[in-house]
Amino acid sequence: MASTGFVVPPYPYDRLDGAKKLAAGLPGGLVDLSVGTPCDPPLPAVVEALARSGSERGYPTSLGSPAYREAAAAWVARRLGAEVDPALEVAACIGTKEFVATTPQYLRLLRPDRDTVLYPAIAYPTYDMGAQFAGCRSVPVPVDEAFRIDLTAIDPEDAARALCLWVNTPGNPAGGLDDLGQAAAWGRSHDVAVFSDECYIEFTWDGPPRTILAHGTEGVVAVHSLSKRSNLAGLRIGFYAGDRALVHFLSEVRKHAGFMVPGPVQAAGAVAYGDDQHVDEQRGRYRARMERLAQALRGLGLSVALPGGSFYLWIRVPGGDAWAATEWLARHGGALVSPGEFYGVAGSEYIRVALVQPDDRIDLVTQRLASAPTFTGC
Repeated sequence: MASTGFVVPPYPYDRLDGAKKLAAGLPGGLVDLSVGTPCDPPLPAVVEALARSGSERGYPTSLGSPAYREAAAAWVARRLGAEVDPALEVAACIGTKEFVATTPQYLRLLRPDRDTVLYPAIAYPTYDMGAQFAGCRSVPVPVDEAFRIDLTAIDPEDAARALCLWVNTPGNPAGGLDDLGQAAAWGRSHDVAVFSDECYIEFTWDGPPRTILAHGTEGVVAVHSLSKRSNLAGLRIGFYAGDRALVHFLSEVRKHAGFMVPGPVQAAGAVAYGDDQHVDEQRGRYRARMERLAQALRGLGLSVALPGGSFYLWIRVPGGDAWAATEWLARHGGALVSPGEFYGVAGSEYIRVALVQPDDRIDLVTQRLASAPTFTGC
């Protein structure tokens, strides 16, 4: 049947098949550094809680169990120095990607006179897709030289039409650290809800972790996930917290839509948020991997700076051809990386390298690159 409606774009990572074949042909095979999928083991106590919760028979609450919400709020207070009420200002979500992708359509029910989603020009692609799924205008906001969102660059007409502003700290892919107090103030002054995606917060390298909740909850919602923090991407669990009217509205809509984190997963999530030692150990792993691979890439003549946060290296490609650089690294290092255009047109001269493989696989890439020709640009 012919259609003139929405055309689903290709999923970005499906476009890497050619580079995958090049990398797979090397002895030892492909080392996938393209997607931020954790590889390290989760906390054993989390796995035990998943198996022994006894909650698998009944439907879980969409809002999240009291135990899970209390554990999340306690973590926010203990680790981030902010306060949220677990009964009124915290709710569970199925990971955070689905939350990012679906929230604009729900906000349009709340504010049908607005039709614009603002987000950083170099960013996780789901902010843009969520706007498109809602039939909204998708408007990227420029970032500065440190990859921080430039709120002064927002057109007043776009601000007047905005349903929400997304910020992401530490940022994916570039690791930038936004001024979240400024973002909260901008939202309040323009009557725009600010959603702060903070899923990499435990991997902040420059200074302490930053949360928008430290600047009050009025008009803001922070979004958190256990996927990165606790190596639990397969469990699909996170939470959102902040403005109690927004949290209440979204949780009620999501209840009707049937969004429910499975009961055993909520039990496991409560245990994960109660333990910080395994996160500190994971921080050490990521830091060491980033430093090791950054050194190897510098040996090729690339300029590689460590990020302010996250576990990605964001590298400008000499000559600006990120796809050619992606193929070069696959051919010579057996490493699959992501061209920067996946994260917006403004990132088209960059590649993103995710440090999400075990140490022996990272070492394999560094060994291959040690004997590779100098990278001269593409």
